[in-house]
Amino acid sequence: MIDQNKANTRNSVVKSSFIVGGMTFISRVSGFIRDIIFANVFGASSNTDAFFVAFKIPNFFRRLFAEGAFIQSFVPILNEYKTIKPLEVKKLISYIQGNLGLVLFFITLLGIIFSENIINIFAPGFNENDIRYSLASDMLKITFPYLFFISLTAMYAGIFNTYDKFLLPSITPVLLNISLITATIYSAHLSYTPIMSLAYGVLIAGIIQYFIQLPFLYKMKLLVIPRINFSFPGVNKVLTLMLPAIIGTAVVQINLIVDSIVASMLAPGSISWLYYSDRLVEFPLGVFGIAIATVILPLLSAKYSSKDMIGFKDTLSNSLKVVLIFSLPAMFGLILLSDHIIMSLFQYGSFTNDDTNMSSLSLVAYSLGLPAFILMKVLLTGFFSRQNTKTPVKYGLIAVAFNIFMNTIVVLYYLSNPFDGAHAMLALATSLSAWIQVILLYLRLKKEEVVYNSNIFNKEPFISIISCMIMLVILGSIIIQPIELAKNEYYIRGLLLGLYIITGGLVYIISMYILGYKFKKSLL
Repeated sequence: MIDQNKANTRNSVVKSSFIVGGMTFISRVSGFIRDIIFANVFGASSNTDAFFVAFKIPNFFRRLFAEGAFIQSFVPILNEYKTIKPLEVKKLISYIQGNLGLVLFFITLLGIIFSENIINIFAPGFNENDIRYSLASDMLKITFPYLFFISLTAMYAGIFNTYDKFLLPSITPVLLNISLITATIYSAHLSYTPIMSLAYGVLIAGIIQYFIQLPFLYKMKLLVIPRINFSFPGVNKVLTLMLPAIIGTAVVQINLIVDSIVASMLAPGSISWLYYSDRLVEFPLGVFGIAIATVILPLLSAKYSSKDMIGFKDTLSNSLKVVLIFSLPAMFGLILLSDHIIMSLFQYGSFTNDDTNMSSLSLVAYSLGLPAFILMKVLLTGFFSRQNTKTPVKYGLIAVAFNIFMNTIVVLYYLSNPFDGAHAMLALATSLSAWIQVILLYLRLKKEEVVYNSNIFNKEPFISIISCMIMLVILGSIIIQPIELAKNEYYIRGLLLGLYIITGGLVYIISMYILGYKFKKSLL
């Protein structure tokens, strides 16, 4: 009976991971289409720098407070109430929703009122005589309310995930991409600054994403009236976990925003180059890292609440192995094909060959940290599922301090000795800081005996690395030079890029199989 329960749990995790990963894949593909249209219509310019800053600021706070610290703190407590105090679940949701909504309302109001001051903080390189400054502050007034709606949407996603409903939260981001694509197409009809339409697209997307959740919550009988109560025990537990978790969960996001702040002081276009390369790294991060972390957080929380530590260790350790096996080929593939990917996806219309070269540099730098970005998502669940949010803070602060230190060196050198590709050094600092945090997190979990000693240093990662080397040799022998690729039409570039990716994936999988890796056993 116990073995059957374990088998059912494994199958449930695999099924849920494929659902989240599949929907995230669709979301990322629609995001690529969105960014291709962005690059074609707007290129990488002062205007796009302004929009990406105005979009990144509410998005940063969303990932910092809502999808990051809040979800990681809320889900374990909700799971605890679901298991131990089921009659008080609706009360918890009601108070959390009311409290969160109240806080978000005032944050949004302050964001609109002090938009210019916020731009000064997040983009100090945009001075008052720079068109980017006025444009970014105007757009921020429109995009900041997005934070209110998308944060409440993230709370609902935590509820759905706790009740094993992964489909809707995973597909909802597609609505943002559809809204922005529509806004980009509509921008051609504006008589004033066309890129302003994107700010309205962000706001509309947030409203739609929020309201589409409500009927499903009602169907689950979990749609409750928001109420304010900061003294409710469950609320206090969430706040206690959340405050330190803000740093622990958002190191990558903080580092990315630091990159953006420093990039505003570099050559025009630097913010846009970082944005396009980051978007490409976000693809495997979302499909593998975020998907698995989303699924195992409520599962680990439930196992911890029921004191099933063997199942806890098995789930966490196997998840780490799986994400490592899939992140390594993604890293090597992005590095080898960096020019080809940027050129095939973005180099049309206003996006120039120089934009491709600069974006490719930062893509390589971010790719070096891809396994760390993915591993971090899973490692953090090992702490948050046990309601330990303080430990990751210590390591998060170390990682952020390292990134800020390296960024400061880069910008100080650049201001006295300007050089091409300075933005890529910012991306490299972010990757290195992620690896520092991952090593510290893993060593702590190993010390606490939450993961198995043989988790990383065993034959599977070495088989993966050897397979990656085989993939690079074969793929490197068939790809054409970027300068030749640029001579082809967009559909030829796309076909060739697809061929390279499929070939690389098949070579990797076949090599892994020949070298003795058991995919079915590992996934289960």
